[in-house]
Amino acid sequence: MADVAISPRRRREIIDALRRGTVPQQGLDIMAVGLTSFESAIDGELEAVQHGAAQFKAVRGEYGSGKTFFSRWLTERAKKRNFATAEIQISETETPLYKLEKVYRRVVENLSTPTVPSGAFADVVDGWLYVLGQDARAGAPTSPADLDARTDVLLEKRLAAVSKEAPAFAMALRAYRQMSAAGNNADADALLAWLGGQPHVSANARRTAGVRGELDHFGALGFLQGLLTVLRDSDYAGLVLVLDEVETLQRMRSDVREKSLNALRQLMDEVDSGRYPGLYVLMTGTPAFYDGQQGVQRLPPLAQRLQTDFGTDIRFDNPRATQIRLHGFTPDTLVELGSRVRDIYAAGTENAERIRSAVDDAYVADLASAVAGKLGSKTGVAPRVFLKKLVADVLDRVDQFPDFDPRQHYELTLSASELTDVEREAQTRGDLRAASSVDDVDLGF
Repeated sequence: MADVAISPRRRREIIDALRRGTVPQQGLDIMAVGLTSFESAIDGELEAVQHGAAQFKAVRGEYGSGKTFFSRWLTERAKKRNFATAEIQISETETPLYKLEKVYRRVVENLSTPTVPSGAFADVVDGWLYVLGQDARAGAPTSPADLDARTDVLLEKRLAAVSKEAPAFAMALRAYRQMSAAGNNADADALLAWLGGQPHVSANARRTAGVRGELDHFGALGFLQGLLTVLRDSDYAGLVLVLDEVETLQRMRSDVREKSLNALRQLMDEVDSGRYPGLYVLMTGTPAFYDGQQGVQRLPPLAQRLQTDFGTDIRFDNPRATQIRLHGFTPDTLVELGSRVRDIYAAGTENAERIRSAVDDAYVADLASAVAGKLGSKTGVAPRVFLKKLVADVLDRVDQFPDFDPRQHYELTLSASELTDVEREAQTRGDLRAASSVDDVDLGF
């Protein structure tokens, strides 16, 4: 992978994210290590959704196994098929799963398309209305009034199925079109916010559109149908919705947890019923969430729907199953990932030859081993810290200082302040073992 075909912008986004210790938003296909076994199944599921099916997929993995990486890899893959995507983090205060109106609101706020990286809802709605107007003009209207009437008829026809479940969505969308055409931008923007599930929208705008109140839990299900309809009629393949960090349900109050688990079961059943053609839901969680009594197992109907046999050799896992498990990083795959990151970095500098020489594969392996050693030899916990150290502490210095040799001038250190809770726990356990056995591994050799 010495020659990395990637744009300067994507390269900068990848390197900047890794330097901060976060997962890049784009370019994950280049960094994908160990995901080959999932490609065919995921592509097949996306193709089915693109043709009107719906899919619910659960991903399990320990911390560091790459759940966030996998979900963003999948959404990036989906965007190449012209899907819209939305990634939301479940939390008790910001996005409680049992309040689907808040989940829907976050979906709209985080809506992304292949051309608009975030906040794409207004762009999608305006694009849909433009296509609607073009189709109405194809009927050869005789006057502006005739065109307006034809557009209204076409709008009602395309939202007919949604109107049965969420008539307010169609009413607000019609009023938004009329207000935009009349130049009443303030009320039009207010209605668009209401369509996106935002609370405290102007009463005047709602009154003009003939809608009342705010979106509730049950109304959100109908609004999601409306969003899918708008996406489909705008020639998008569908919507990939990522529910990340669902395992946080385990730490919530028992009543909140049980309502959230029931909402999850309800969403799965709605997807299976065919109510949401064009929707792909991806949920991530830890094994403890799927198997423990404070998680999925607390609601037997949900546990039955997600039950998957993982008793066989991991090599024979079924990637088409409702629930799949990530293999996590091994020492070899961690080194492979580090080498890819080094090549991505080097391809964007004038010092590529020096970088590849000073940070060769052997050094990458040494650094990976050292980071894992500092974290109790848990390779699965190491990727985030390893890549951050590789980029910020090693590659940046080699690039900027010609006489910097990481083998001579760099010794790995990990401070508690730069680690997550899981990483700190792994570090503590590693320190306890080291104190009774051998010295910590470093790179000063």
